[in-house]
Amino acid sequence: MSNHLEQALLDRHVARGLDDLRALVALPSVSAQGRMLPETAEAVSSLLREEGFAVRQFPGTVAPVLLAEAGDGPFTLLIYNHYDVQPEDPLELWDTPPFELTERDGRLYGRGASDDKGELASRLAAVRAVREQLGHLPVKVKWLIEGEEEVGSPTLERFVAEHAADLQADGCWWEFGGISPEGQPILSLGLKGVMCVELRCRVAESDLHSSLGAVIDNPLYRLARAVASLRDEQGNVTIPGFHDDVRGASEADREAIARIPGDGQAVRDTFGVRRPLATGPEYHRRTNLHPVVNINGWGGGYQGEGSKTVLPGAGFVKLDFRLVPDQDPERVLTLLREHLAAQGLDDIEVVELEAHQKPARADAGHPFVQACIAAARAAHGKDPIVHPSSGASGPMFPFTGGAGGGGLGLPCVAVGIGNHAGRVHAPNENVVREHFARGVAFGAELLTRLGQWDGGLPNPGTPPDGGKTAPGESGRQGR
Repeated sequence: MSNHLEQALLDRHVARGLDDLRALVALPSVSAQGRMLPETAEAVSSLLREEGFAVRQFPGTVAPVLLAEAGDGPFTLLIYNHYDVQPEDPLELWDTPPFELTERDGRLYGRGASDDKGELASRLAAVRAVREQLGHLPVKVKWLIEGEEEVGSPTLERFVAEHAADLQADGCWWEFGGISPEGQPILSLGLKGVMCVELRCRVAESDLHSSLGAVIDNPLYRLARAVASLRDEQGNVTIPGFHDDVRGASEADREAIARIPGDGQAVRDTFGVRRPLATGPEYHRRTNLHPVVNINGWGGGYQGEGSKTVLPGAGFVKLDFRLVPDQDPERVLTLLREHLAAQGLDDIEVVELEAHQKPARADAGHPFVQACIAAARAAHGKDPIVHPSSGASGPMFPFTGGAGGGGLGLPCVAVGIGNHAGRVHAPNENVVREHFARGVAFGAELLTRLGQWDGGLPNPGTPPDGGKTAPGESGRQGR
């Protein structure tokens, strides 16, 4: 695995890391429901303190924010993780208890096993392994761990701005990553932004007899008109002005995506997809670079078996927009409202849900990015797959945005242990046991390499194909 650490030492720390993961999964830290958040924050703090980290807890909107620091060396690495998880519902679809780490056929099942407690536990195991091997931690590690990621990180942007001096670093190791079915590590250099809204329409104070549909409008029809006006049959957003601010893809991005093998078949097979919008190179281009609007849920009227002849008094639709650099959620929200008004649908209320997140993307040529690519190659023994951007979203912008954008200006790289069948956010969430071990090996490799930082490319090993490694399919978690 690692060029620097003995296999027996790594195996020992992998086993201890799995013990940590078992203890963390047992804590149902569901931020959407406010469950066990202070208790989990304290459990994580205790694990960090045992490894010599100075830990501070700060109050958040929903859950405590942790800021920890340890080590010393020529490179300062900021690590971002979260300890909150998604609700376990629907419980009946779990094969084993969601808050009990269970191993079957080389996979470890449990809520948070991948997103994000597995990532956190594997990274802490890597820190332990390096400290034991070298007798010290050769990198200054600053660790920011929140408990609100699964509800949109409402505290994080303000926290980063207020604690910018404490968070100064040379690079940021982001909270997730994936490993392909062929065993290749998958790195993401950015995230799409996200804006979640609910469209609400009311035509009466209560449901009515459906015979009155001849003389009274139906809120579900109006919502259907609104939703149908937002995209075309190919999934392209049709709101005027929506694409005006989209940053053009770089030549390196286009070349990489054009070379990618496969067309998303693994995802379609895993989830039984019947209507893909894109295959081949277009699948990867859209995943990395294409903004999109999604319908998350639709409600109103009768939802039970059989028929009930009612005219609903009100209805709603939940949407999320996935945005790319340099789209701004606030501008998109304005464009959405203007578009609905132009369609004669200005009676539909647009309600913001949770916190918006802006898109972010790192420069593929940055030395820290190249160091992560080199460490992944050494730890996994295979060339990494590099995404210019993940198709999913997270609160990365406060870390990558420069002084003008109100952020730390750091390159962020997502490297981790997810897999395409990890069922993140779904029943039977899981991580492959061997992937957890590889994640520990990567962390140890990265920390050791960064400990030799000289201001340029830290111990790069094999040249990373000139920074043109093609992106692939990831096991992304997060929002």
